[in-house]
Amino acid sequence: MTDGRKVLIVEGRFYDDLADEMARGAAAVLDGAGVAHERIGVPGVFEVPAAIARAADDPAGTYSGFIASGVVIRGETDHYDHICREASRALMTLAVDGGIALGFGILTCESMDQAWVRAAIDQKNKGADAANACLRMMELHDMFGRPSS
Repeated sequence: MTDGRKVLIVEGRFYDDLADEMARGAAAVLDGAGVAHERIGVPGVFEVPAAIARAADDPAGTYSGFIASGVVIRGETDHYDHICREASRALMTLAVDGGIALGFGILTCESMDQAWVRAAIDQKNKGADAANACLRMMELHDMFGRPSS
């Protein structure tokens, strides 16, 4: 049974198996809190903020909170730095200026092994951490109200 609130989990799906594991961790927390949730996938982390921005503009106010989820693994070029910096900046702008309740679940890792340690629900379970952050921010939004745009 849900409490009427709904969270949108937006997943960068560049690494499908990691995205699914992060979503499993987030879903368990949301289910435990009685909060409904939906998942949508985008190609990668770079597209996550744009998808959240579009969903947050929904005049019906369908979502009480959002979880940004995905994995960026350092490669041979500086592409990693650009994606991490710009996605993080855009998500912070959405949270602060856009007034949305956001859980940040973007992993920025040096290797696939490092990513799995952070994503796995039986290890660091960063999907669960992002869901807990989202729930806490939803509480704060309820407490202080949503800023006017």
